[in-house]
Amino acid sequence: MRVLVVNTGSSSLKLALVDEGEATLGERELALDGGRVDPAELMATVGEFGAPEAVGHRIVHGGGRFLVPTRIDREVEAALRELADLAPLHQSPSLAALDAVSEALPGVPAVACFDTAFHATLPAAAATYALPKAWRERWNLRRFGFHGLSHAYAARRAARLVGSKDNDVRIVSCHLGAGASIAAIQRGRSVDTTMGFTPLDGLVMGTRSGSVDPGLLMWLLDRGGLAVEEVADALERKSGLLGLAGTADMREVLDRAKDGDPDAVLARDVYVHRLRAGMGAMVAAMEGLDVLVFTGRVGERSPKIRAAAARGLSYTGVSLHTERNEEATGDAEIGSGSAPVRTFVVTAREDLEIARQVRAVLG
Repeated sequence: MRVLVVNTGSSSLKLALVDEGEATLGERELALDGGRVDPAELMATVGEFGAPEAVGHRIVHGGGRFLVPTRIDREVEAALRELADLAPLHQSPSLAALDAVSEALPGVPAVACFDTAFHATLPAAAATYALPKAWRERWNLRRFGFHGLSHAYAARRAARLVGSKDNDVRIVSCHLGAGASIAAIQRGRSVDTTMGFTPLDGLVMGTRSGSVDPGLLMWLLDRGGLAVEEVADALERKSGLLGLAGTADMREVLDRAKDGDPDAVLARDVYVHRLRAGMGAMVAAMEGLDVLVFTGRVGERSPKIRAAAARGLSYTGVSLHTERNEEATGDAEIGSGSAPVRTFVVTAREDLEIARQVRAVLG
């Protein structure tokens, strides 16, 4: 089954045609204009790839209803639109892409694959907010977690790399990109993660703040005189590395920090501090660690961030091999040969995970 994978981000749409042997027959990244893709460009790209037999859409938020990949029909599409407010940077562009692809490929079955679904296995202790029961039940307030497609692939790939056929390993998966999160994965199941009800929670990201004291936000609204919309926009688009250093590009942050730029040094140090804290929490959730994985653009391309993060977990048995870490490309082991915890860089392949899920749904 040839699957067209539609991976919509906040500013671009990635298309990939994947065959049953996990070979990529064609791939292209299209720019989004106002959250929408140019229909003519989309049609031309699909025509170049050749006709798919199914389509898989990455959907960031499945809420409490969509806990597994789901074939898309009108009822499902309507339900997805109701969840748009929970992930405004991604959900609306994903739905716009769904409309455009459906128009370009009428009659081709489509499956929604959710970033939240992998974390449906979170135990109650990890998923529950200490909020009034009436609130939790009325609005289904809980920690959903995100980047599940990436974490699922990285964990399965890492388990293969260490030769674990039954996934009986404790894995900390660090997806570090423009968005960033960590997951604790035990026996192939997510048992904790750093993101929460929305993708704003957890680590410092490119433009997103990560965890912020809710009392601080209430102070800004009540005493600071800021509007809800102003705070929301700042947390999503003007915070994180951008808010600290004036750039969301980790490469620029590290280059400037090397030259002693104080804002860049602060941004790097805050990023690493939060990253180490999140990794430590994931280790504690599993009462130990067997495999550490870095994935995502920063995770794959920044040996300095990997080294700084790993030093914070040296007490668990993590130790990187300097040359392996510096020279890693593709899927690579970067840990010291004598370290009890094995450490890998795994190329993010959400497309393969989505294609796998589509085939599972459609048979």
